[in-house]
Amino acid sequence: MEEAKWYVAHTYSGYENKVKANIEKAIENRHLEEQIFEVRVPMENVTETKNGVQKTVQKKMFPGYVLVHMIMNEDTWYVVRNTRGVTGFVGPGSKPVPLTPDELRALGIGGGKTETAAKPKVVVDIDKGDTIVVVSGPWTGHVGMVNAVNLQKQTVIINANVFGRDTPLELDFTQVKKK
Repeated sequence: MEEAKWYVAHTYSGYENKVKANIEKAIENRHLEEQIFEVRVPMENVTETKNGVQKTVQKKMFPGYVLVHMIMNEDTWYVVRNTRGVTGFVGPGSKPVPLTPDELRALGIGGGKTETAAKPKVVVDIDKGDTIVVVSGPWTGHVGMVNAVNLQKQTVIINANVFGRDTPLELDFTQVKKK
């Protein structure tokens, strides 16, 4: 018997969860539980900061794509490919290409250590040139203009008037809010 592998199905953007539900319903109706094992819409936690308030939300890692763990054959290919909202599989022509072990590890699927347990991604509504207020830390109350936003370090560099001089300050996203 063939080994089950993870394949990527392309969907209409915004229809990922509907496609997942439709495939799962087709698996149940056609009794394909022994050939199609799992359908996933990969999600990630993203921390958004707006007006100094942080909240963590789940967002799709790959909008327009659904992962399917299945044994590829005529029946499974037909069921997934002809599910409403699916435009095709990822791969050249009509030949789906399974994900590699490295790609699966990066998604946190399969054995071994996962690499996705790092810091959550942060989205802020602060741009270069914005005026912001420091809301915590030793520079609380200072107002400054944003010179740079560093998403990797989750910091912002502002020019603030400290002791009568323009001084660059590097602050964490949680320490500032838009004025």
